[in-house]
Amino acid sequence: MSGPMSLEPGGSEQDTLAIRLAVPRPRRWSADPGDSPTLAIRMPRKGPDEEAVSELAAELADRIGPAVHPYEVAALLEADGLSASMIKERYGHPTLFSLAAALYDRVPRTFPEPPATADPWRPDTLRCLLRGALFALPALAYLLTSPLWDVTRHAPALIVAGTVSWAWGQALGHRAHLRLVTGRREAGRSLVGGAALGAAVATALAALPAGGGPVTAVAGLQSLYLGAAGVLLVLGRERLLLLTLTPLVLGAAVLPWWDPGALIRLTLPLLAVLATLAAAARVLADCLAEPAAADAGPRPPLRASVPYGLFGLAAAVLTMLEGRRDPYAVIALTLSMGPAEWLLYRYRGWSVTALRRATTPGGFLLRSCGVLALCLTGYLLLLLPPALIIGTGPAALLALAALLWTALLLQAFGVAWPPALVCLTSAAAAGAVTWAAGPPGPDALLPAVCGAAALCLVGVTLALLGRPSPHA
Repeated sequence: MSGPMSLEPGGSEQDTLAIRLAVPRPRRWSADPGDSPTLAIRMPRKGPDEEAVSELAAELADRIGPAVHPYEVAALLEADGLSASMIKERYGHPTLFSLAAALYDRVPRTFPEPPATADPWRPDTLRCLLRGALFALPALAYLLTSPLWDVTRHAPALIVAGTVSWAWGQALGHRAHLRLVTGRREAGRSLVGGAALGAAVATALAALPAGGGPVTAVAGLQSLYLGAAGVLLVLGRERLLLLTLTPLVLGAAVLPWWDPGALIRLTLPLLAVLATLAAAARVLADCLAEPAAADAGPRPPLRASVPYGLFGLAAAVLTMLEGRRDPYAVIALTLSMGPAEWLLYRYRGWSVTALRRATTPGGFLLRSCGVLALCLTGYLLLLLPPALIIGTGPAALLALAALLWTALLLQAFGVAWPPALVCLTSAAAAGAVTWAAGPPGPDALLPAVCGAAALCLVGVTLALLGRPSPHA
C-alpha cells in the first residue's frame, strides 16, 4: 500500500463486488411513506430532500442531540438499519456520512445531566454524634474519683499515659483499617497485639513521673481502657462501648443529689474498665474466629502508620496545653469530634457533587474552596457558643479546632505527612514557649501558633484537594 485509505465510502471500492452478510435490523426503513408494494418508476432526485431530512431530524432529535461528532450520528443511522439505497432515493444524499452531517447540523447540541446517584458519603448522623459522646464520657471517671486523688501529684502520670495512648491509638487505628480491607480476622490480629503493647508502653512511661504505687496502677487501667475502647471503635461497635460505660453515667448522674462514698466512687470506674475489656475481648474473639482471607497479600508496612501516630502525639500535646488554660475547653472540643466527623463526610459528598457540576479545573477549584469554607465555618460556628460560655476567650479553642479538623480532612484522603509535620511543629513550638514562660504560657500563644498552622493546612488542602483527581 503506497497511500492512505479512505475511511468513507464512495471511492473506487464501489466498483468492486462485495459480499455482505445480512443481519437483523431493529428498525425497518421504507422507501415510500405509504409502503406501497407496487412497482413505481422514480425520477432521479436532484439534491437532498430537505423536508424528509427535517422529518428524520425531528424524529431522532433526542438521540442526535447528545452526539459530539457526525460520525456518532452515522453509527446511529447504521444501527437503525438505514440502507444506502434509502439514503439516495428518499433523502437525496449520496452517502450515509453526508446524511449524518446534515442531521448533526440541524439538531442543536443537548447534553442531559446524568441521573442522580446515591451519595456514597452520606453520613450516619446518629453514629457520628454517638462517637463524639463516647470520646467525652470517660471523663466522668475523673469526676467520680476527683475527691480521691491530688491533681498536682497524680495528674502528670495520667497525662503521660493518656498522651502516649492517644498517639499509639491513632497509629494502631490506621493500621487496623488497612487490615480491614483484607478481612476482619486480619484486622483483629493487628488489634490484639497492638492494643496490648500500646497499653504496656503507656503504663511504663507513666510510671516514671508516678514513681510507682497506686498512681501507676490507675495509669495502667486508663491505658487498658483506651486500648479496648479503640478496638471497639475501629470495629464499629459504638453501641456496645456505650453500654460498657453505663456505670460511669449512672454514678455521675446521682452526684448532684448524693455522695456515693469512696468505695462506690472507685468501684464504678473499675466496673466500666472491666466491662470494656470484656467487650473488646469478645469482639476480637469473634474476629479471630472468622476464616482467613483467601488472598491476604503482604502486610502494610509499619512506617505507613507512623505519621498518624505523630499527629496523635501532637494533637494530644496541643489539647493538653489548652486544657491547662481551661479544662472546659477540652470537654467542648472532645464533644465536637462527633459533628467534626459528620462534616468530614459532608465535605467528601459535597466535593463529589461539585465535581459533577464543574466544567473546568478552575471552576472545580472555586467550588472546592466554597465547600471547604462551608464545612470549616460550620464547625467553628458550632464551637463558638461553648467557647463564649467558657469565658476564657474563643480564639485559642477555635484555632485549635480548625487545625485539628483540617488535619483530619487531609488524613481522610490519605495525606498523612503534611498534617503530621505541621501539627508536630506547632506542638513543639507551643510546648517550648510554655515551658520557658511557665505554664499555662502567654494567652496569645495557642491562638497564634494554631492559627498559623491551620492556615498552612488550609493552603495544603486547596493545593491537593482542589484538583478533580482525589474526588474521582
